[in-house]
Amino acid sequence: MAVSRQTMTDEQRKSVALEYLKGFDNGGVTSDGAPLLDLFADDAQVYFPKWGLATGKEAIGRLFGDVGATIKAIEHHYAAFNWVFSGGDTLVVEGTSHGEHRDGPWRAGVPEWGAGRWCDVFEIRDWKIQRVFIYLDPDYAGGDTARYPWLKG
Repeated sequence: MAVSRQTMTDEQRKSVALEYLKGFDNGGVTSDGAPLLDLFADDAQVYFPKWGLATGKEAIGRLFGDVGATIKAIEHHYAAFNWVFSGGDTLVVEGTSHGEHRDGPWRAGVPEWGAGRWCDVFEIRDWKIQRVFIYLDPDYAGGDTARYPWLKG
């Protein structure tokens, strides 16, 4: 973990998180044309459900490649984001999305129990993402219903 050299405001950390989310909507490319991985510290960590914990840019690249290979398109609903600031390096954003997974489309709220609602916990310092833990249902197309009796009917 690097020693912090720059003090960032909540709004500055939010701008880095937004650039990250918009990069996914733009096929893994940031607004200035750089790869999404450029937003991360060299020793950053990313957690994604059913994939696990990736540490370092190489592993994060594998995680994004594996997950990204299953998603044809994604759009985050920026106007509905709920931001929670800690006053420090950590911030949380809760939101919704829609898109096309290789197994079919998804849209938050359709059905209400389906994919599309998510929450990301970021740690951003020195203009780099140090950590992002992603919490969502990775069954984007809603195919895994047989194991849940409340979804039968």
